[in-house]
Amino acid sequence: MRLTVGICEDDPALRRALRQALTLDDHETVLAHSGKEALALFGPGSGIDVIIMDIGLPDADGRDVCQALKAGGQDAPVLFLTALGATHERLAGFGSGGDDYVTKPFELKELLARVAVLGRRGRQLVVRSDTSGLVLDATTHTLRTERGEVLLSPTEFRMLAAIAGRPDEVVRRRAVVAAAWPDGAIVSENTVDSLMRRLRTKMGEVETPVVIETLRGIGFRLVDRPPGA
Repeated sequence: MRLTVGICEDDPALRRALRQALTLDDHETVLAHSGKEALALFGPGSGIDVIIMDIGLPDADGRDVCQALKAGGQDAPVLFLTALGATHERLAGFGSGGDDYVTKPFELKELLARVAVLGRRGRQLVVRSDTSGLVLDATTHTLRTERGEVLLSPTEFRMLAAIAGRPDEVVRRRAVVAAAWPDGAIVSENTVDSLMRRLRTKMGEVETPVVIETLRGIGFRLVDRPPGA
């Protein structure tokens, strides 16, 4: 099965090695060296089947880039490639929407096998189009709409990205916490609710076409902004 693989890796030598290995395995590649490039090249409609994403990028955390892509409507599976192999780091990667995790150094044959598995899984998914009208920039932690731009804190960004990445679903509180805080962090419901109120205020400043609805005791979901709100 021939795939189009997006590679976001800031190390030129490793980027070349990945491209060569994937090309020899009969895949096409799209290359990015920063989070900004990945957001520009890997979005929905790019034809990307699988994304290989380094976490330690020069301009962003790869996990934030992953969340921004998911929030923008990109459904391609994401494989994180990183030197951070501790359990809490791996869990943070999965919490931000990653589908697999390979730590450096690694065997290229193993990586190719994982890419093939993700490619088969990804093509079984139903691709959706993004209708939220939100643009999340992981390199600056900003939210943009047609009405303007507002700066979010890293935690606010990750909370919103976790919800916006699944616009047709109720996202449970624990999933939002897993995406926004390090694994094992003790986060009270009051903290989550306080940050959610602040996030809603910022969304109101740029008149987002959708708002976050709280389903008490369950989680959150995006709904259309009520007229006049």
